[in-house]
Amino acid sequence: MAGLKKTIIRSGLETLYFSGLHHVLRPVVGGVGAILTLHHVRPARRDAFQPNRLLEVTPQFFEGLLKRLRRSRVDVISLDEMYRRMVSGNFKRRFVCITFDDGYKDLHEHAYPLLKQYEMPFAVYVSTSFPDRLGELWWLALEAVIAKNDRIGLVVNGKDQFFDCASVRQKRELFDDVYQWLRSMKSEDELRRVVRDLCACHRVELVSFARDLCMGWEELAQLSVDPLVTIGAHTVNHMMLKKIANEQVARAEIEMSRAVIEAALGIRPQHFSYPVGDPTSAGPREFAMATELGLKTAVTTRPGVLFKAHRDHLTALPRISVNGEFQQQRYLKVLISGAATAVWNGFRRVSAA
Repeated sequence: MAGLKKTIIRSGLETLYFSGLHHVLRPVVGGVGAILTLHHVRPARRDAFQPNRLLEVTPQFFEGLLKRLRRSRVDVISLDEMYRRMVSGNFKRRFVCITFDDGYKDLHEHAYPLLKQYEMPFAVYVSTSFPDRLGELWWLALEAVIAKNDRIGLVVNGKDQFFDCASVRQKRELFDDVYQWLRSMKSEDELRRVVRDLCACHRVELVSFARDLCMGWEELAQLSVDPLVTIGAHTVNHMMLKKIANEQVARAEIEMSRAVIEAALGIRPQHFSYPVGDPTSAGPREFAMATELGLKTAVTTRPGVLFKAHRDHLTALPRISVNGEFQQQRYLKVLISGAATAVWNGFRRVSAA
């Protein structure tokens, strides 16, 4: 099913590009700007089983993106400047913001030197448990468990069940099934318990991923003093806020992450990214929370470009995913034009419900 979805998306992007429809539609659906989402920028891995590959692009592809933005007729701006333009209604020039979620080491190693070279501002949203070396990157742990084993056991509906995963195909299918099952759970606590048990049974150290892959406070401090860099908040524990029933707990995830970053870096974040960020992870309650807490902007992963109407929804902003499964510059051209997301959204401009 995941493979079919990728094929359909790729076919749609190819059609929009080679037909020239993205050019035709851009004046209507291009909006005033776009916010790009990235996670990892690092050399390609050779592993056949990479279910999280959508979260990473190569340095070569990323540099190609920066070169394209430099040649284009758009301004690459900071989140503060984006906020100023949205509030003031200054839409004379279209703009792009570059954002990174989670704060991985490869951002510092591979992406940051390129962003410095091309003098382009960017933002990094930090879940504070990651630099504290306590965070649980459960989606990576799930990948590691399946990658290292030919058979795994899970407790499903109170019963022990076992799944073969010797071949790459079996591993991909099992990851997709287990991932969707975990995401369907009503609470994040339940999801985390299952992953912790899975890691314990199969000898995968859950907290090792934050230690090995995420920037520490020292690296974040180096970034924070650069005028090109905006540090944003991303909760304490990378929690899907909509799955937290207690509103005070959800609110604390936002506010405590800002307080921890301020204590560590001397900067109180004014911008926020909802972990996972899709409609099952952040909705009207969370958008209202972010507004009440005084954040200037908050971003989702709902696909879309920005329109003037987003001025009234600054804590429910869409983004364009720079997806590792679609590393072609022509695809990005289609996405930034607004054509692909317009079709995806049924030509609805604002999704804040």
